[in-house]
Amino acid sequence: MLQQELTCFLERTRLGEGRIDTHNVLTEHLDASRLHAYHVVFIGGSGEFSAADNHPWMQDLLSFVRHVVNTGMPLFGSCWGHQVIARALGGRVEHDPLRAEMGCLPVQLTSAGLSDTLFGSFPPTFLANMGHHDRVTILPPGAVELARSATQPFQAFRMEGRPVYGTQFHSELDAAREKERLIRYQKFYMDEMPDATALEGVIAALAETTEVDHLLFDFLRTFAGHTRPWEGL
Repeated sequence: MLQQELTCFLERTRLGEGRIDTHNVLTEHLDASRLHAYHVVFIGGSGEFSAADNHPWMQDLLSFVRHVVNTGMPLFGSCWGHQVIARALGGRVEHDPLRAEMGCLPVQLTSAGLSDTLFGSFPPTFLANMGHHDRVTILPPGAVELARSATQPFQAFRMEGRPVYGTQFHSELDAAREKERLIRYQKFYMDEMPDATALEGVIAALAETTEVDHLLFDFLRTFAGHTRPWEGL
């Protein structure tokens, strides 16, 4: 699944092989002194690790996120990455299986989202792929809510004046990749679903998430250049 996650980010950013370096926070120390060699940082999914827990490597990761933000470097978190960024910057993440979201679900933009640099071209409601039972319950200071779902807020946020975004939905997954992910982690997620929804039903309801398909590409195109277009956001 580590390789699958990398493949998903390569597909959605439209970058070629070798254009993304991966770092496994479970096994590798995050060396902030190497950031000068990169244009952007992505934080993706976690597998079976909660962003609400205090794993031995969590404080190292949270400190790294704060350093990235303080340097002004573009940062994007998808699902678990969204939760990690929120927690690192002073927000709150909770384990909440009663509000777990699985499969392809509608997301609504807030008024801030409708005028946002990245989300402003989206329709007011769009489909996105999800798979989480943790969620952000309090945004960090300076965060702007961009999207919400019918059951919970904070589906997307940005940090005011910074090139920092998080999406609770999986910005790196299309329908086929979401199916792969659901099958791989079916026991991990389905045991905590609040009802008896069958995995087959969730998979059957998957649909193409056309708007989200270009979100990571747009993020790179907008923020990963040599200018600073986020100033004044």
